[in-house]
Amino acid sequence: MPKKKLKVMYLSWFPFYGSGSGTYARYLAKYVNKKHTVAIVAPDDRKLNGVKLYPLKTPFRVAFTGHPEWPNCKLFTDISHRDILRLHKSALDSVVDAVEDFKPDIIHVHHAYPLSWTARFVKSTYQIPYIITVHGSELPTAQKDDRYIALTMDALRKAKRIVPNSGYTKEWSAKVFGDEFTRNMTVIPGGVDIGKFKKVSTTKIDKEYNLKGKKVVLFSGKLTKYKGVEYLVKAARKIDAEILILGDGSERKKLEKIAKDYALTNIRFLGHIKDDTEKLVQLYSRADVLTAPSVWDEPLGLVILEAMACETPVVVTKKGGIPLAVKEGKNGLFVKARQVNDLADKINTLLSNDERRRKMGILAREIAVSKFSWEAIAAKFVRMYQKYV
Repeated sequence: MPKKKLKVMYLSWFPFYGSGSGTYARYLAKYVNKKHTVAIVAPDDRKLNGVKLYPLKTPFRVAFTGHPEWPNCKLFTDISHRDILRLHKSALDSVVDAVEDFKPDIIHVHHAYPLSWTARFVKSTYQIPYIITVHGSELPTAQKDDRYIALTMDALRKAKRIVPNSGYTKEWSAKVFGDEFTRNMTVIPGGVDIGKFKKVSTTKIDKEYNLKGKKVVLFSGKLTKYKGVEYLVKAARKIDAEILILGDGSERKKLEKIAKDYALTNIRFLGHIKDDTEKLVQLYSRADVLTAPSVWDEPLGLVILEAMACETPVVVTKKGGIPLAVKEGKNGLFVKARQVNDLADKINTLLSNDERRRKMGILAREIAVSKFSWEAIAAKFVRMYQKYV
């Protein structure tokens, strides 16, 4: 008997662009919407291929580690008790309005909190089941700030399934919230749009940034201390290539000062490229190497998957969920965190061998297609939704 068409509602705290979880939420909603009816409650009104949008209205903007589209937002660790209450009340109002109108069969919450608290209320009153994806970026805040633990534990207990985005995120979640939750966890990583993210002509990018005939190293992501960009900037003196730093964040001024103090001429800060997937794909395609020198346990950088899909080998730290996608010597190289010389050496190793880079890039694309296509990721979630509706 054919499975019924589902009405799935997603809850997302962040905009659709500018962060890994926003990208995850955006693509998952779009792909599930191909065969089912999807709505998303989020602080964003940019269209998503027929997905029904509902506004998440909050009294102010707040993030776990900052957000490039919210340059002046507060952090969850810094807000008052009453601020937490105000956020929770406004989220409840927004989500209940959407539930009343859309009448979902199941709710899928992005991040362990705070929208899981709202889903817990909806489950109690409307009897609508929910699952929770743990992205990982919320975990350091919960470790530092006990105020987010109790309500989240209650929400996790009532969730039909908890879905960490990597094995490492699963272990980390258990450390933060307790081992009791591991038996209700299923790891499903983020994905990549392999139709959009693929190697393309870079003539336009070469002209725009004067890159013709030059080797290029790319970093793409939020400029926060967790990302380790400071070590890339310090390594730049020893790297014979143009280093393009794509993204924005709280560390940008500090990083620009280091570049100035070192009198670096081969490093450029391009800022956050808003909503321009075409340009992003061209930059990934043009890069000879993408590097992600994270100093924290990265859940699984979607940027790494996007670069791989564009046939770009990677130089990354062996942190968190990254080894799920990167295989040493096959599609990338691992470096030790905070080690400037190691980072420079590994990047130069790849830059000096065109044929090796080409072969690694081809394999990177094959891994992205076979293991991380959004088509396959969305299908896993749909099977889960159908089980619990």
